[in-house]
Amino acid sequence: MSYASVMVAVDLDESARGRIRLAGHLADDFKARLIGVAAEMPAYEAAPVGPTLGSSYCLASVQEAVLNDLRIAHAAFDEAAAGRSRVEWRSNLDFPMEFLARQSAAADLVVVGRGDAGNPLLSVDPGDAVMRLGAPVLVVPPGMDRLDAQRVAVAWKTTREAHRALRDALPFLARASHVVVLAIDDGAGAADTRDVVGFLQAHDVHASAVAKDARGSSTAEALVDAASEHAADLIVAGAYGHGRLREWAFGGVTRDLLAGCPVCCLMSH
Repeated sequence: MSYASVMVAVDLDESARGRIRLAGHLADDFKARLIGVAAEMPAYEAAPVGPTLGSSYCLASVQEAVLNDLRIAHAAFDEAAAGRSRVEWRSNLDFPMEFLARQSAAADLVVVGRGDAGNPLLSVDPGDAVMRLGAPVLVVPPGMDRLDAQRVAVAWKTTREAHRALRDALPFLARASHVVVLAIDDGAGAADTRDVVGFLQAHDVHASAVAKDARGSSTAEALVDAASEHAADLIVAGAYGHGRLREWAFGGVTRDLLAGCPVCCLMSH
């Protein structure tokens, strides 16, 4: 029960190095290979079209600028992943999400940034990644470079997405010193946690359950507060949403966790 390969999305933001280090530590913990991925599509629309004087030069310079971005990303990955033997780099001229989606077939776990740092170059939208990749996605807040995951909170609902996230997270849960299964009552009653706790205990996971009333807070706020009360540095949650006009419309809890959760979230759809 482990991850054999950890893939990390690399961009030009300052938080990327911390994210790579975090992914590298996880690769060490799981004895996995570490794969860095970056892509950027040249903005050819910024260059003159047709036989305009200098158009060939402009097209070449646009492409060279993108290749230079990829070289910078590669150098950041090499620096942050230094000292590891099982390391691989993949990059190309492509749309970042499309490239990551194709490469993710090689990964058991994909690590991405939270997407709120404001630098769009090479960046992957975490919500898009969670909904499209078909693999567990670890969403890392800015400024974080280590994840111990000794105490883990599982957000539980009786849904397909929650079941999927629970099973995808088993390598983390098996290593944790304690797992708390959180059932948040948002007015419709808290989910029954007996079977999920029994499932985890059957996998030799030390788990207990807590039901918490949202009490006027959002479900996501109640979830984060409960995770904090149990000193959890990782939240496991199913992601809920649907595609609409090439964008994802998320459920409230998924949207709020993606936008501002202060700890790492492992999410599956």
